[in-house]
Amino acid sequence: MEQRIKIFASANQAFKKFSALGEAVHASSLGMELIELVCYRVSQINQCAQCLDVHSKELLVRGEVPQRLFLLSSWRETPFYTARERAALAFAEELTSIKHGVMPDSVYSEARQQFTEEELIDLTMTVVVINGYNRINNAFGAEVGAYQPRVAANAN
Repeated sequence: MEQRIKIFASANQAFKKFSALGEAVHASSLGMELIELVCYRVSQINQCAQCLDVHSKELLVRGEVPQRLFLLSSWRETPFYTARERAALAFAEELTSIKHGVMPDSVYSEARQQFTEEELIDLTMTVVVINGYNRINNAFGAEVGAYQPRVAANAN
């Protein structure tokens, strides 16, 4: 998709505040590996090529195993994800699709077993932010492929 508006270079105040929310999410209690994994999965659901590019590169530079990325869309059928990751992925998928209207009790209960209240708020904000970026990129287009990871190889 051709880039229609270069929003990341714009001076739009609302977008700047949204970007600040994204930075706050990255500083949250969840840890960057889990944040990136959730962002990658949500971006798969939303078919956001730019975000898939960004988050796959961030995950790989942090030491993520390629096989886990290749199979992430089928995480329920594989043994490669921890209980905490599974709870986060189920929670993120429900918030992204909102297919039941309200978060099902079973999904919330599983997440609550794995995360503190503060972490659940951080997880929710992570899903809100990545869904927002997916929608911004889907509306305006984005350069895909040029992103360079923010961290040095194998950084945590």
